[in-house]
Amino acid sequence: MVMSGKHFNVHEVGCCIKYFIFGFNIIFWVSYAFFTLCGVLSNISSITDLGGFDPVWLFLVVGGVMFVLGFAGCIGALRENSFLLKFFSVFLGIIFFLELTAGVLAFVFKDWIKDQLKFFINNNIRAYRDDIDLQNLIDFTQDYWECCGAFGPEDWNLNIYFNCTDTNLSREKCGVPFSCCTKDPAEDVINTQCGYDIREKDDNEQKMFIHTKGCVPQFEKWLQENLTVVAGIFIGIALLQIFGICLAQNLLRTSLIKELHLI
Repeated sequence: MVMSGKHFNVHEVGCCIKYFIFGFNIIFWVSYAFFTLCGVLSNISSITDLGGFDPVWLFLVVGGVMFVLGFAGCIGALRENSFLLKFFSVFLGIIFFLELTAGVLAFVFKDWIKDQLKFFINNNIRAYRDDIDLQNLIDFTQDYWECCGAFGPEDWNLNIYFNCTDTNLSREKCGVPFSCCTKDPAEDVINTQCGYDIREKDDNEQKMFIHTKGCVPQFEKWLQENLTVVAGIFIGIALLQIFGICLAQNLLRTSLIKELHLI
């Protein structure tokens, strides 16, 4: 009678853990769908310059990893398959370790990351007029962060339409995109010509009409102001992964106990 009572308790605990893991893996299925759709439907290849690397493959690979992880977790939990549960927990542990390593490396090499971010933004500034999606992305970024260029308005000298060279016959010569301009609350219609010839003026006069801070410093400022929120998100993701590993290990152990009771 004692053994049957224990068997009943183990069964109930295993059932609860099983459906916890199944629900937990819904996150991976949703992530799989999101990354796959981003990779297939987005125009990200044409709006980014990553030195020949196609970011679509990154989305597809991440989506594939989420699919495999979700499949292993769901089937392993429902069927109480020892191999799939071990695969799920070990794979999730590897991902957690890689994320932890990436976080440490990002902190150690933050100056290198800043340089790469500047390089990335400047490359896309050069191609500003080449793609409408890229143009909208840069305009949104500059408007949202209230910034102009990577480190300032002078970065727009990299674009053939906005540079101040004598060979530039564009009307936008020595100017900046309208997304660099400060907003006038009294204006209902956006003045798309507000940045024309603005870089011919001195620095003090520029500050009256456009944002003079670069997007990289503004992004750093945003991170500092929202450090608690950003850290909370990453800690939450880490705890969720640890929780998933613990659930898988508990279900695995419960399955082994049930098998021993049946022998």
